[in-house]
Amino acid sequence: MRERVLLVGVGLKAEAEVMAASLAELHRLVETAGGEVVGACAQALARYHPGTLVGAGKVAEIAAAARERRAATVVFDREISPAQQKALEAAVRAKIIDRSRLILDIFAKRARTSEGRLQVELAQLSYMLPRLTGSWRGFSQQVGGIGTRGPGERKLEYERRHISYRIQHLRRQLEAVRSARLLRRERRLAVPVPQVALIGYTNVGKSSLLNAFTRGSARVYADDKLFATLDPTARRVRLPEGSWAVMTDTVGFIRRLPTTLIAAFRSTLEEAVLADCLLVVADAASAQAPAQQAAVAETLRELGAEQVPQALLFNKVDLLDGAERRDLERRHPDAVLVSAATGEGLSAALAAVQSSLSRRWLLREVELPPERAFALTSWLRQSCQVLSESAVKDRIRLRLRLTKENWERLQKKLASTRRNS
Repeated sequence: MRERVLLVGVGLKAEAEVMAASLAELHRLVETAGGEVVGACAQALARYHPGTLVGAGKVAEIAAAARERRAATVVFDREISPAQQKALEAAVRAKIIDRSRLILDIFAKRARTSEGRLQVELAQLSYMLPRLTGSWRGFSQQVGGIGTRGPGERKLEYERRHISYRIQHLRRQLEAVRSARLLRRERRLAVPVPQVALIGYTNVGKSSLLNAFTRGSARVYADDKLFATLDPTARRVRLPEGSWAVMTDTVGFIRRLPTTLIAAFRSTLEEAVLADCLLVVADAASAQAPAQQAAVAETLRELGAEQVPQALLFNKVDLLDGAERRDLERRHPDAVLVSAATGEGLSAALAAVQSSLSRRWLLREVELPPERAFALTSWLRQSCQVLSESAVKDRIRLRLRLTKENWERLQKKLASTRRNS
């Protein structure tokens, strides 16, 4: 039997439209966590109440609605302080959690790799540390239900001292994992293949697009759920000209993503910072696409990745009618319209990636005598993508894709061999 949940939307009066969209998103988050939404209420405020976030009248209304609908949990669409949570639980007589705690709960369910589980546990403990009061004294899985899912199967008594020790231990473990990730990343970067990061709001279809780009040759998990995948997955994708790129599917963004999660998942999100190109994916069928794009842009700024070359894709265009499609094309003339479901626009999307990559990865041709081409074979294979090789009279013509730095190195090598010949 699913846990019965009552939603509470809270916002300032100037944010009424945003509040409604955020409450709808909260509904999906609860369903993703495995709960059943049995009702919702909202309040637009001139200012937030310091003691209970909402006014006394609204607190009484929430308590009555929770009793009437037999809701075991009340989820607020705003982060609430430990003191506010304690006061609300005393007044409502139900479990009170906020949006941040709900997202942490979903991440706890979705984490698959050891690094992902470590990151989620660190984020959970960082969130829990100041909330060790009242009914939140125990956070292990002894309680169960949405918002109480602990980071693992251990049944620990989460006192401050023990949590602090555990946080320190997790940070050391994550630093070791991060060092190993950096080593793997350096090895990958040493291979002459451009790096492309698929980024975007959660549930816009990034994993489905990666499957479409690879034609299902190495499928990654994709589902119509928020945060269906957390761990980055890399696949090799062929570009129109014949060269290759490594495309990485990253964790989805969301409005008001908890700062503890951004900090914990920083090493994973660094895939976006270090990429040669960002493939920014938006949901063409969502009325909230502009707000979602703003949330993605804000997260990229926090990561310092806003200067990385970008290509904008609108996925799910198969869900639009003719008028909606024309309006989207008018508002975003530089974007590529694609559908992971039908395959529409995939070639154009890869061409856009290739165009963005050309800012750093150059397409060059060189003609060399056979003996010089043979002498440089090993270096070329390690430093460039050799797209084609053909004989032209008594010379070898090579078509290369390589970085600016390696093009300069190749020119120096060719000049050096000319002087020595």
